[in-house]
Amino acid sequence: MEALSFTDFTAASRAVLRHLHKRLGFKLWMVTRTEGDDWIVLDAEDHGYGVEPGTVFRWADSFCSEMVKGNGPRIAPRSAAVPAYASAPIGQQVAIKAYVGLPLVRADGSLFGTLCAIDPADQPESITEELPLVELLGGLLSTLLQAELQATDEKRRAERLAAEAMTDTQTGLYNRRGWDTLLVQEDARCRRYGHSAAIIIADLDGLKRVNDARGHAAGDALIAQAADILRDCVRGNDIVARLGGDEFGILSVECDRTGANTLFRRLRTAADAAGVDMSIGLAMRTHSAGLQHAYDKADQAMYAEKRTRKAARRD
Repeated sequence: MEALSFTDFTAASRAVLRHLHKRLGFKLWMVTRTEGDDWIVLDAEDHGYGVEPGTVFRWADSFCSEMVKGNGPRIAPRSAAVPAYASAPIGQQVAIKAYVGLPLVRADGSLFGTLCAIDPADQPESITEELPLVELLGGLLSTLLQAELQATDEKRRAERLAAEAMTDTQTGLYNRRGWDTLLVQEDARCRRYGHSAAIIIADLDGLKRVNDARGHAAGDALIAQAADILRDCVRGNDIVARLGGDEFGILSVECDRTGANTLFRRLRTAADAAGVDMSIGLAMRTHSAGLQHAYDKADQAMYAEKRTRKAARRD
């Protein structure tokens, strides 16, 4: 048996996929992440399907979603003989005649993703005897993943402590340098583990009017009030920064679309309740683009809302 490298989850995934391909064949082996409706390929040993890391399928369409629900076996030499697999929509998208799959789980037992394989040809029934090996390697990947995710949380806390020097003295939030630094670090985690994330950009409306009418002390108080609103609305591991002047940014880590929409509504409600005029834009990180792209989209959405709010005030 070839030596397997388990220095980290990514290296271990690649070694396991290579070994299983050599041992069992199958044209495509994958380590995947489930995130809401998305089924994200984190790593792949591909020999004909054209699937690369970063490819996103629909989770509900997959054989793996049926396997996790207990509707089909972990090894199916002839997947057409399994009703749940035969009717799965992904079978209409790619040629699948044989399937291997098992869940990868977090420390709390929740589903992270899957270790799986497909082939365009029926396989001999004898491959079912390899299930203990596949389960062993899948279990090792899950254990390594659990340890690495825990270490990642600890590293994130250390990064935040190190970034405390990069704060805005007026608000106590991260400054632009801190934002840029932490954005790069979180984007690397999103790529590595398939995390989702959201960015919200908020900009005060009418700060200049306040400064002109009531003085800069009143404007500074408004900036501090806006910072408090943002700080009070986010979760403990989210990043809040003053990006410059009256513009603020929120990076909500490991946050799906539902959570992002909830945060957006919470911010809007809190700002309106405090009488703080604020334009807000939201964008999700996509698996085909990074957090910088999401930042650009959120900034565009914020300016679109600012134009809408300005037009409404004129009316």
